[in-house]
Amino acid sequence: MRLARSITLVIASALATLGCAKTGDFESTGGINAVRSACPAVAIPVYTGDVTLFNPPSSRDSRAIDVVANITGLKKSCTDQGEDVVANATFEVWARRANASGPREITLPYFATVVQGGRAVVSKRIGSVTIRFPDGQLRAATAATASAAVNRAAATLPPEILARINRKRKAGDLDAALDPMAEPEVKAALARSSFELLIGFQLTQDQLQYNATR
Repeated sequence: MRLARSITLVIASALATLGCAKTGDFESTGGINAVRSACPAVAIPVYTGDVTLFNPPSSRDSRAIDVVANITGLKKSCTDQGEDVVANATFEVWARRANASGPREITLPYFATVVQGGRAVVSKRIGSVTIRFPDGQLRAATAATASAAVNRAAATLPPEILARINRKRKAGDLDAALDPMAEPEVKAALARSSFELLIGFQLTQDQLQYNATR
């Protein structure tokens, strides 16, 4: 599981940065914009957006590829539920099989993981999606959903941190050229309040290894 853990943490860390892409823009009045949302970002971690099934399962020969499935069209919306912000994600799973003969049904597991600060896994749920191929069809698709709740207070920057970021700075001030976003306390607060909902196929170690090295 070491490879799976490292991949997830690296991507989650990158997403934490992307989730605050607007934060840190300078205002014309001398402050810094802190544009944030308690609604978590959603993304598909690297190497988990597709899965390849082989026949026989132990083979990794391209001629033995049986089914290839991909997650696509990931979208999100957020709603308030009491003290929580609930992120609802929708996505599609498209699949292609090698043999179109006969009807076929396959079920694939997927995960929905909430990550805080790019590192800490807050929650993880496993779901499944079933794809049905009609007789004579090589391709099939289906829709799926995932959701997660994030505490609004935990996803909100403390007032004192916002005040430090948004404080107007004038030319000549001792700290006018200093970036408040680089201050250790501010960086730590930004990380603590950053949440992501990561969605991908629940792969075996062999499947993850295949995706990472093909």
